[in-house]
This record gives sequence, structure tokens and C-alpha cells, in this order.
Amino acid sequence: MKKTPKQIAAIICIILLAFLYVATLVVAILDFPGSDKLFAACLVATIGVPILLWIYLALYGKLTNKKTIADLFPESEEISAPKEK
Repeated sequence: MKKTPKQIAAIICIILLAFLYVATLVVAILDFPGSDKLFAACLVATIGVPILLWIYLALYGKLTNKKTIADLFPESEEISAPKEK
């Protein structure tokens, strides 16, 4: 089965997030010099990676003129006055 670029990006993001969760847990448990900065970096990355993926999906949809899950506000038709009979 052939994977699309969106599917590949999503799989990479899932793997990266799982790694970040494990790394954050390990850094929180262990105490070594600089662990506080590494812990903060892990937390920022855990929040930043999904945001970057969302931006990627939105840009992909805009550049290819396709609808993606990142489209929060689908284009709607202009609201016109009610038709008179």
C-alpha cells in the first residue's frame, strides 16, 4: 500500500511524539546537570510538534487546493438576501 505525504508526516509525528513523551519521563526521573533545561525543551517540543504538523497540513491543503482536516473554517457561500416570491 502506497503512503501519501500526509500519511508519512503523520506517522513521523506520532513516532516523534512517543519518543518525546518517553524522553520527558526519563529526564523528569533522572537528575543530572542540565536536566531542567532538557525537561523544558522536551515539554516545548511536545507542544510544538503537533502545532507544526497542523501548520504543514494547512499549507499542504492551500497549496494543492484540497480540503484537509486542518481546515477549521470551510469556505461558505456568500449569504444573500432571501428571495422574494
